[in-house]
Amino acid sequence: PEAVVKKYLEEVKGSPADEDCIICMEKLSSPSGYSDACEHSTLKPETVGRLTSCQHSFHMLCMLAMYSSGNKDGSLQCPSCKTIYGEKTGTQPKGKMEVSTLPQSLPGHKDCGTIRIVYHISSGIQGPEHPNPGMPYTARGFPRYCYLPDNEKGRKVLELLRVAWRRRLIFTVGTSITTGESDTVVWNEIHHKTEMDNNLSGHGYPDPNYLDNVLAELAAQGVTEGCL
Repeated sequence: PEAVVKKYLEEVKGSPADEDCIICMEKLSSPSGYSDACEHSTLKPETVGRLTSCQHSFHMLCMLAMYSSGNKDGSLQCPSCKTIYGEKTGTQPKGKMEVSTLPQSLPGHKDCGTIRIVYHISSGIQGPEHPNPGMPYTARGFPRYCYLPDNEKGRKVLELLRVAWRRRLIFTVGTSITTGESDTVVWNEIHHKTEMDNNLSGHGYPDPNYLDNVLAELAAQGVTEGCL
């Protein structure tokens, strides 16, 4: 963990800016509020680091504590502006993603056919990256069927979803918002359209903003055209 923090933050020499560290809410000129949590670290509680790209500053011990509480995949995300450093990966359980095309059109996309994605995930045992390692998790409602227009933008979204699938970002193990069940496979902040022909539920078509919205959600997970 310490090597990851030192890779993406450069130490600020001299006295830091008169602002708060948004992780521990202490002044950057005061020691980190996480001094106790990182007693085995070689980082000093008063050391301040600046992220190399977005230039936001934090106590380096605070970043170490934040990174250590995540799934430690070698990436860091700026808590201020959400810029991602490295390649973010998730905790999606093993499964299979299948893609096929259908001749019929989606409402709002009359000029093309439809891409159908089918996600398969089975119930299993949670790994060390999940909320309750060693305990079972359930996988309700699989296989899950999702739909995109088979046009240029839809195909681009599909390729980015393939990247997100490989990086284990589309699903995670958590608590279902709909049923309240814990230790179950749930969607992970990348919205999918699970109905073809009406949008009463918000999960169907027509929805003129959907492709742009999902591109923004993918980018927030570090999945952009640069990955293709």
